[in-house]
Amino acid sequence: MIRVLLAEDHTVVREGLHILLSAQPDLEVVGEAANGQQAVELARQTRPDVAVLDIAMPDMDGLQAAARIRADSPRTQILILTMHESDAYFFRAVEAGAAGYVPKKVASEDLIKAVRAVARGEAFFYPSMARKLLDGYLTHTQTSAAGPPGYETLSDREKEVMFLLVQGLSNQQIAERLVISPSTAQTHRAHILQKLNLETTIDLVRYAIRHGLIEP
Repeated sequence: MIRVLLAEDHTVVREGLHILLSAQPDLEVVGEAANGQQAVELARQTRPDVAVLDIAMPDMDGLQAAARIRADSPRTQILILTMHESDAYFFRAVEAGAAGYVPKKVASEDLIKAVRAVARGEAFFYPSMARKLLDGYLTHTQTSAAGPPGYETLSDREKEVMFLLVQGLSNQQIAERLVISPSTAQTHRAHILQKLNLETTIDLVRYAIRHGLIEP
């Protein structure tokens, strides 16, 4: 079971999300919070696998709560579910520790997929958000031959796989794009993380932002 914490200040929306998630056989809602401070406290108590956070909440906003939860419970993955689709909020969310970013307008379609993806240690970004990462990555790689420490140890194929990973593609999707097997895609991902001393795909996204491979 994937244990999920919900943080949303609108009661009706929160109840709807609870119903949506609880209907899935592999998801369990272990707590509900109406503000960021409650979310932090509940995360300490329940240690969820995934915390689904709204950005605009009283007492403490979702981005502040995300940073606190990640500091207290590094194994808890953060999924931002929000009405905000601006670049500023998106990159702040990633820097705060979010592994996924989904607009509320597509929650009924993408929320369940997003929860499962971030629980597996993958990144999940709505297509328009992933495009922002992709554009920034292309801009940098086309104008800079040098990379941060560790980047030069990656093979050309590994850099290609990294390019797809930061877009949020799964091993299966990468395999289809590069015409390789999913196990080979997984092996490349493992080698990339090992060479860069990282643990998860979202760590890879943060690495790319922190070292200028992606420019907000």
